[in-house]
Formats: sequence, C-alpha cells, structure tokens
Amino acid sequence: MRTNLVHTLGFFSFNQQGLLRSLGKAARTTLSLPLFWAADQYSRKVFNNIYFRHYKGEAEDRLRYLAVELHEDVLRPALFPGAYELIDKSRRLGLRQVLVTGALDFTVERLVEELGFDDFVANRLEFVGGLATGRLLPPVMASATKASWIRTFAEREGVSLSDSYGYSDSMSDLPMLSMVGHPAAVNPDMRLRATAVRHDWPILDLK
Repeated sequence: MRTNLVHTLGFFSFNQQGLLRSLGKAARTTLSLPLFWAADQYSRKVFNNIYFRHYKGEAEDRLRYLAVELHEDVLRPALFPGAYELIDKSRRLGLRQVLVTGALDFTVERLVEELGFDDFVANRLEFVGGLATGRLLPPVMASATKASWIRTFAEREGVSLSDSYGYSDSMSDLPMLSMVGHPAAVNPDMRLRATAVRHDWPILDLK
C-alpha cells in the first residue's frame, strides 16, 4: 500500500470536530514526524509506544465513524494494482489468506472484507469510558510478536509454515518472514531489499 500508520493518524487528526482542535492535532502530528521516523528506525516497539499515545483522548465512536471515510479516501486508493492480482492468484491456488498487521483493527476491517481475507489480526486500542487511553491491548502486533502469533495460529489451525508464503515491505517484519517457507519482499524498504537480495528471496513490485 502507498500509505502507512502515520497517514492514518494524520487523517484522524485533520478530521477532528472543531477547527481549533483539528489544527492542534494536525500540528502535533506533523511536528512528531521526525520522532516517528527515528523511533521506527530504532525499534518498532518504541515506535508503537510513541505513536499510539497520539490517540489518547479520542472518542471510540468517532474513530470508528471516521474509519469508513479512511477506507474510502485513503486505504482503498493506496492499494497497489498488483495486490489484487497477488491475492486472486493466492485464492485460486487454494491458499488460506491471513492478514497480520500493526494497524488498528477498526481501520482495516473493511479492507479485510473487501479483499476477502480468511482471517486477520491487528492492533487494538484500549478504551476506557469510550475514550482511548493511548495504550494498546496485548498482544501488540509488531516484529517478533507477529511471528509468535503466526506460529501459534499455524499450530492451532494445522497450517504448515514451511509451505506458507509471507509478504512484507518492512524490515521490522523480518522475524515473520524468516519463519515461513516462502518469504517475499513487496515494494520493500532499503534494509529489507538488501536482506532479500542476500537471502535470494523474491522481490515483488506491485505498483
């Protein structure tokens, strides 16, 4: 996808109720961009701790309401054309399709339904009294935790990991890619591209 978690936060920030609140949230998000980048380069866990704090105080019902517009205006247009072909090919081969993502569950539910995934797991915000606390409920989907979830899922569902395919664009997903028999880098960042070349993994361009 031509988008990421920061774009999602930006969308929610710019669509706050009230002009002053909207401008304030948007400015805070913009000023945090260098921090987000540095944290993600260091550790996805550190990035998550910093990033999801920006949701603190957001109303659950409004986030879920805006998620419909997010899907239509941001996520769906950001899908690479080749993604549809890859998913369709996987489906025709009879493979079970599972999305493992660090995005928030309510932001990807419509995408999962539209693309026809069989299962998915995503991050979940903690809400108290209808407001986000800025914390995630466990398990937090990032790096090694994704790999752990996949291993547990495969054992429970009787899925052979050696016969499974894994796709990612980020070096943070290396633990996940390393545990499947057929890993592939999709429009990868520089570090993942270098790793894929070193291990002779397929590099896919879905643009």
